[in-house]
Amino acid sequence: MSNQIVPKLVAEFIGTFALIFIGAGTAAVVGDGVGLPGIAAIAFAHGLTVMAFAFAYGPVSGGHFNPSVTVGVFAAGAMGAGEAIGYVISQLVGGVAGALFLSAVLGGAETGLGTPALAHNLVLGAMSLTITPASGFLIEAVLAFFLVTVVLSTAVAGRAGALAPLAIGMTLTLNIVMGGALTGAAFNPARALGPMIATGNFSDAWLYLTAPIVGAIVAAILHTGLTRLGQERIAEAGPDRAAPTPAE
Repeated sequence: MSNQIVPKLVAEFIGTFALIFIGAGTAAVVGDGVGLPGIAAIAFAHGLTVMAFAFAYGPVSGGHFNPSVTVGVFAAGAMGAGEAIGYVISQLVGGVAGALFLSAVLGGAETGLGTPALAHNLVLGAMSLTITPASGFLIEAVLAFFLVTVVLSTAVAGRAGALAPLAIGMTLTLNIVMGGALTGAAFNPARALGPMIATGNFSDAWLYLTAPIVGAIVAAILHTGLTRLGQERIAEAGPDRAAPTPAE
């Protein structure tokens, strides 16, 4: 194994471990039935963790901490296949390690360890809502699409400069505020698989493992297409075209 890849894999392991320990740990401690304040606490726990470790490890590995982000970056042509596989393995191992450590700290798996689950009989005003696997798949895929789009447009394309981790962390937070009560808002195979292994609860595992990957690939395709379209427009305009005004 190249000495250049080792720090990246270690960074991805630690960042994913932290995301599970703090994010899933907050979900386990807060528990169900706490309404928006509880969901907001869980959302900020995840978002702030990713933001902090993206600032810390972004220069080392890019700060993915999510296999779907790695798949999206790979699909966009921004990293090689071997490196992407190494990232995903490190993230999955970090997720499982984080969940097992969380289980040891909390004294067992009875809290659920933040395992994501589809909503059943969720009260919304005067109605009760149950999320079907099909709806859950779409929600998880869309949330991953949003996250990977922001990662590609800020961190990979460099449009946000040093503030990319802030944009990524806030996207994670907003995603969970919206989807937390519906699907658990994992949109991260490592975030879902770790607690599932630690608790032995694999309900709808196929959904939580595949939907984020689908959303990531769609985000990468759209990002690549828009980038190429922008390059073609610049080429057609020619080198003498004046710089665009804010209105353009």
